[in-house]
Amino acid sequence: MKHWLIVVVFLVLACGRGKKYHDKKEDVSKESLTVREIIDFQANLNATFKNPETSPLPDRYRKDFEGLDFFDADTAYVVKARFERTPDAVPFLLATTTNEKTEEVLYGIAHFELNGKKHQLEIYQTPSLLSEEKYKDYLFLPFLDETNGMETYGGGRYIDLTIPEGDTILIDFNKAYNPYCVYNKKYSCPLVPRQNYLRTRIEAGIKDFVKD
Repeated sequence: MKHWLIVVVFLVLACGRGKKYHDKKEDVSKESLTVREIIDFQANLNATFKNPETSPLPDRYRKDFEGLDFFDADTAYVVKARFERTPDAVPFLLATTTNEKTEEVLYGIAHFELNGKKHQLEIYQTPSLLSEEKYKDYLFLPFLDETNGMETYGGGRYIDLTIPEGDTILIDFNKAYNPYCVYNKKYSCPLVPRQNYLRTRIEAGIKDFVKD
């Protein structure tokens, strides 16, 4: 009887250890999928810049283009933010790098923690895009951080988002990209509102474009 009890206890403990291992394996798998998604994003952006039909690069830069410069993929910069919607917000005009202005609406505010600090960012919807089916769920997130003017473009970066179903939104800073006016002055790019300045270093996403 004592021997049988020892066997049962051993099996219970073994199952417990197996479950912990299984959970850890799932976490690793999920992280690997996220990293693969980030690498695919970088590859697709490079393909866009290489293609003369879609590239913002002038011919003199595109002919020798080999790839954009990115920070290494880092899942620590994938944050799940509490999303506070702002249904009563009215449209406003956002200044750009040219004399033009773009109409935006504050769709919601993302609240999250990153690098040991609490942050919030305003997320916008562009009314002029709503008539196009592919943009009906599109949200625009421009932001500044403490890498600007050093590793990254001084005017900040953008992230494309999709309207979430619930009260949280996933922000992947690894998918931060530069405004097209960084590469070609013919583009008119929205300026990042000062309230979207993050008082931390976002060492993820695209780096500044260095013209040789």
